[in-house]
Amino acid sequence: MIDLHMHTVYSDGELIPAELARRARTAGYQAMAFTDHADHSNIEHILKSLLKIVNEYSLYQEIELLAGVELTHVPPPLIPDLVKKARDLGAQIVLVHGETIVEPVATGTNHAAIMGGVDILAHPGLITAQDAALAAQKNVCLEITTRKGHSLTNGHVLNLAREHGARLLINNDAHAPEDLVGKDFRRNVAIGAGMSVSEYVQAEQNSVDVIAGIRAGLQRSEFSRK
Repeated sequence: MIDLHMHTVYSDGELIPAELARRARTAGYQAMAFTDHADHSNIEHILKSLLKIVNEYSLYQEIELLAGVELTHVPPPLIPDLVKKARDLGAQIVLVHGETIVEPVATGTNHAAIMGGVDILAHPGLITAQDAALAAQKNVCLEITTRKGHSLTNGHVLNLAREHGARLLINNDAHAPEDLVGKDFRRNVAIGAGMSVSEYVQAEQNSVDVIAGIRAGLQRSEFSRK
């Protein structure tokens, strides 16, 4: 299993990064991303701290670690520039907290995230057909989530992604140890949303592909510095 959306004490999670990584590995995950909630006030601190953990602990945790952020409740006009800033600060993966129906997310957040070139649009709620098509065009992954509340619109996200060819992946949006669900639960959430078995397998493969793309990008960056 791979999960690219997890939170630590650097935002509203319960665990420090080292413990979250250890618990994720024990739960059966092969790779994970730290993606704490960020806006203009804390993005530097979060990424500096998470990158330190990823750089120093990755050889010892028996799980591949990525450092990123989930830009959260940022005014839509400011999202594209903050996505760029996150990458300039070293973020290996960038998510935006999408327009879930269980929080007062500003209208236009989904569109701004996609146009800003995020890697993953998290729990995009009642995403429009136009934005689903744009996500497919921009190669932005849409999230099927196992998290209570956010998961209420999984079926809608699946249907529009299927119709417009957008890539899907499955994430926990983990904030606490009990959120690190097992493989059977992940699969059941996906199937419960209406995924076929082949679509579920493809969604899990999409996470593998995202990490491969990140690795390739990092390798290119390292080569360009030499």
